[in-house]
Amino acid sequence: MEKEKKIPASLSLESRNLRADNLSGYLSISPWLIGFILLILGPMLASLYLSFTDYNLLSAPNWVGLANYQNLLSDGRFLKSLEVTFKFVFISVPLKLIFALALALLFNTGRKGSSLFAAVYYVPSIIGGSVAIAVVWRQLFGRQGAITQILSALNITDANLIGNPNTALSVLILLVIWQFGSPMIIFLAGLRQIPLELYEAASVDGATKIRQFFSITLPMLTPVIFFNLVMQTIQGFMTFTQSYLITGGGPLDETLFYAVYLYETAFEYLRMGYASAMAWVLLIIIAVITSIFFLTSKYWVFYQSEGGR
Repeated sequence: MEKEKKIPASLSLESRNLRADNLSGYLSISPWLIGFILLILGPMLASLYLSFTDYNLLSAPNWVGLANYQNLLSDGRFLKSLEVTFKFVFISVPLKLIFALALALLFNTGRKGSSLFAAVYYVPSIIGGSVAIAVVWRQLFGRQGAITQILSALNITDANLIGNPNTALSVLILLVIWQFGSPMIIFLAGLRQIPLELYEAASVDGATKIRQFFSITLPMLTPVIFFNLVMQTIQGFMTFTQSYLITGGGPLDETLFYAVYLYETAFEYLRMGYASAMAWVLLIIIAVITSIFFLTSKYWVFYQSEGGR
């Protein structure tokens, strides 16, 4: 029999070092990995199972198969929450991004104090989703609120803006648009990455500021616009605090956001199985819309490193 070849000592030492490096790497990420399994993956799998059951927290889950998903199609409030949420997202997100981009362009002029003003305008994004701001907003637009009183004095309206089915959703949209600081900062960072040589060459060719904006700024900024669009859309579908605290989903369910109805179903009516099905439907909706964004991005997102795509 042939003698077994001995592994060189250097290779054996290298292998041991590699295993030691891998072990130290796994140990370093173990807190995140444990948290992911216990706080994200575990609850997700549990909610997937519960979505096929009838569960009310007081008794053992009862397997009902696809009944929860089938019942969603005939649930009027579920369909209404979808309608309200889609309307909210498709109106608020574009307006929010437009205002954010406009302010970013203003602060990108390099004028003295622009960085300070950018920081000030970022503040609403930090505190805008808080309970305190929601309560203040409710007081401002309530029947006796300052905004309502001003509009009444101008003979524009004397109604309770958040109690009127025709205006309640607009008030919530206005609150979300006011929180444009986060996408504004991202837009500002993107604007500062555009080479100045492009604008100088365009000026020499006689291009106006408007032409430069549509021919240089927007194309070069499309990756940032794409990122903000995806993130703000996802955030919009999960909006909860504003509707729950300011209008409570009313009046007449005109501000019944999807997340609010999900919360009511789970923690007020204790229909955990039904609420779990709603959660997975929302996940699928967000995944589909995000996939559409990614699939269509190749037609309008400009990447310099890929020759324009």
